[in-house]
Amino acid sequence: MKGTFQTTGEYWQLMLRVFRKPEKWSVFWKQFWKESQKLIIGSLVLVFIVSVAVGGVICLQTANNLESPFIPKYYVGVMARESLVLEFCSTMIALILAGKMGSNIASEIGSMRITEQIDAMEIMGVNSANFLILPKIVSATIFSPLLMLMSFLIGLAGGGVLIALTGIITLAQYIEGLQYAFNQWYIFYSMIKMAVFCFLITSISSYYGYYAKGGSLGVGKSSTQAIVVSSMLILIFDLILTKLLL
Repeated sequence: MKGTFQTTGEYWQLMLRVFRKPEKWSVFWKQFWKESQKLIIGSLVLVFIVSVAVGGVICLQTANNLESPFIPKYYVGVMARESLVLEFCSTMIALILAGKMGSNIASEIGSMRITEQIDAMEIMGVNSANFLILPKIVSATIFSPLLMLMSFLIGLAGGGVLIALTGIITLAQYIEGLQYAFNQWYIFYSMIKMAVFCFLITSISSYYGYYAKGGSLGVGKSSTQAIVVSSMLILIFDLILTKLLL
């Protein structure tokens, strides 16, 4: 328990240092766009591949399990849409990003800590936490909802491609299901979740990297801890946000 309280206290102390006014806004924006390209744009290919595959799998499984003649075939589209927007495109994509994005951030900052680059910044009077971590958190939190929206559209398109190739139902039935009883709030709900999840991923991964110890083994350990803790908190906050927003 002492370790948990100590870790929590260190985390919030670090966040207080992170969320301060940047000394030079020009430097912040330069880092902001750099991190956006690395964290968000660098994840597009992975998100694209996973979304297409899952969209197709959901449609295939749903169609194969609709055996009752009393259930309209367009429910394949309904189930694909609801599954993607409510959970997969936010929670599952966030869990995948916790591995990719989290390990990247923790190892990058951890390597800088081990090689004493962060200590050199502190000696020069630079707020290293603000300089290194704030652009990562802000860029991921702002642009991750767009990543979720892209995943949703690609997942629906992937389902449509599979339906066109297999003929399990008609495309007209699939499109009818996508439009049936659509709740627009679900889009905003999922985008809010994605922003919160990516804030957790970037801030927690930055914390473990910033306080890394013990050479290259310590960097590896901090990356593993960042992924595990981020994944656990994503699932916990998924439950909390679902209760609050739905």
